[in-house]
Amino acid sequence: MNGFDRDDAVDRLEALVDTVESERMPVPVREVWAFGDIALGLDPVERLDVYVTKDVLMRDDSGDSEVDADELAAEYGVEGVGKSVRADWAAEHPEYLRANANGHAAPEKCLAAHLLGDDEPIHLEVCNSPFEDNVTQRLRGAQLREDYTQLLDPRGVCLWADGTTSGEAFRKLRESELALPTLSQALEMLGLDESDAETAAQELHAWRERQDGVTVRGDVV
Repeated sequence: MNGFDRDDAVDRLEALVDTVESERMPVPVREVWAFGDIALGLDPVERLDVYVTKDVLMRDDSGDSEVDADELAAEYGVEGVGKSVRADWAAEHPEYLRANANGHAAPEKCLAAHLLGDDEPIHLEVCNSPFEDNVTQRLRGAQLREDYTQLLDPRGVCLWADGTTSGEAFRKLRESELALPTLSQALEMLGLDESDAETAAQELHAWRERQDGVTVRGDVV
């Protein structure tokens, strides 16, 4: 796909939120944000940027005594079923079960498989930390590594939190009512000096342009 018309992009976000709200996810989800181009009123939207705040699964809450996590792990060759992802979700959706390079179930990849199509122009960020907190965490990390491709674009809007959809957020997205600064200006507001903010914005834009289809990134703060 070569991007979305603006109305189609907002429709896609609404469908994604409906899925999170109505279907069992591999891990508990607390927030869904849209950020980047969709928040700026652009039309078309070349790529949708979505941020999901999830809980770290401390214990499996499947509550299904008939689901054997060890058997599922052995059957699909993925460790961590019932630990990093819900066992009952894996039993119901084995086609969405994904592992990291070490063979352990990867919540961010499982969420992407469940929520997104194979070739949609969507970037998914998944973290246990709320969007606004992770923006500052990732900025500090990017500065230390001098790698601004790891930044989170701070210009975001919360679409859904703790079971409640923000109809006002969707209305503002659809009508392009959000008044947001340029990326470099937003980064200056977070503490970067003008030169570094401009460099960071250029590097992040260049990284985005190299992405194709579904991309996903997960981290734990």
